Amino acid sequence: MALIGFHASHEQIPPSTLLTVVGLAEEAGFQAAMCSDHFAPWGAAQGNSGHAWTWLGAALQATSLGFGVVTAPGARYHPAITAQAIATLAEMFPGRFWAALGSGEALNEHITGGVWPRKEIRDRRLLESAEVIRRLLAGEEVTHDGLVTVDRAKLWVDPVAPPELFGAAVSAPTARRVGGWADGMITVNQPRETLRQVLGEYREGGGEGKPAYLQVHLSWDEDEQTALAIAHEQWRTNVFGAELSWDLETPAQFDTAAAYVAPDDVRGAVLVSSDLEQHAEWLLEYLELGFDGLYLHHVGQEQTKFIEVFADAVLPELS
Repeated sequence: MALIGFHASHEQIPPSTLLTVVGLAEEAGFQAAMCSDHFAPWGAAQGNSGHAWTWLGAALQATSLGFGVVTAPGARYHPAITAQAIATLAEMFPGRFWAALGSGEALNEHITGGVWPRKEIRDRRLLESAEVIRRLLAGEEVTHDGLVTVDRAKLWVDPVAPPELFGAAVSAPTARRVGGWADGMITVNQPRETLRQVLGEYREGGGEGKPAYLQVHLSWDEDEQTALAIAHEQWRTNVFGAELSWDLETPAQFDTAAAYVAPDDVRGAVLVSSDLEQHAEWLLEYLELGFDGLYLHHVGQEQTKFIEVFADAVLPELS
C-alpha cells in the first residue's frame, strides 16, 4: 500500500499555524509529512519561511507521524552541522525521520556571501557532504579536505539507528546519481513521461528496491476559477525550469520573472481542478508509475478545508 503524506510548506504558512495544520493532517488520515528547508519564500505573496529544523522537533513531538526534510548541505549548513541535526532528531524520535539531501538553490544559499558554484561543482559538493554525513552518523571521526572541509568532527549524539538519507532529484541524470548513493529518492510532479524517465534512471543507477517518493503540487477549491487563482497567486514563481530556479537569488527576482506568467501557465506545475475525482485519477496515475509514496501539497495558504475534503473523498481512492 502506498504511503500518502502531507507536505508542510514553510514558505507559505507561519510555523505556529503549520504545526496546527500538520496535526489536523494526522487526525484526517495522512500517514506522514515532509517539508523543505528554506531561508526565503519563492515570492512575496507566499510571505513566510520558518526554520525547518526547529519546527521539526516540535512537529515530531506533537504528532506520531514520520517526517522528512529536503535540505542542502555544503553552503548555508556545514555537513557536520546537518549531521548533528539529523542525529538529534533521530535519537529523540527513532525510526520517524529521514532527510533528503540536494545541491540547493541560490535563493537560500546565497545569504552566506559565497560564490554560487556551477551545477557540476554543486553536485560534487553534495556527494562529498553526503559521504561526510553518512560517516558521522555511523560514529566515525571525520577529517575531509575537498569542496567541504572537516577537521576531526565526531558526533556526540547517538541515534538508535542512523536514519535514511534520501537524495532530491528533478532531472533524470540527477536521479541516476542519487540511485548510486542514497537510501531513497524524492522528486516533484512533472509530465508523466519525464517522471517515468526519472524513475527509470534512479532504478538503473542503483535505486532498485529503494523507495521513491513524489511531492505533488495541487490546487483544489469547489470553484474551478478560485482553484486556478490560488495556484496563480501562490505558485506562479515556481513554473520555471530548474536552471533558472537554481540561480535566482531573491523573492523579488522570482516575482519579476513571474510577472508575465498567465493563470493557465501554472497548470504545468500544479494540478488544478475543482473535481475531486480528477485529482484522485491524477494521483493514481503517479502511483501506477511506480512511486512508493506521494506527499500532497495544496499550494493555497488555507489548508484546513483541503485536508478535510481530501481525507474524505480522495485518500480512500488511493488505498
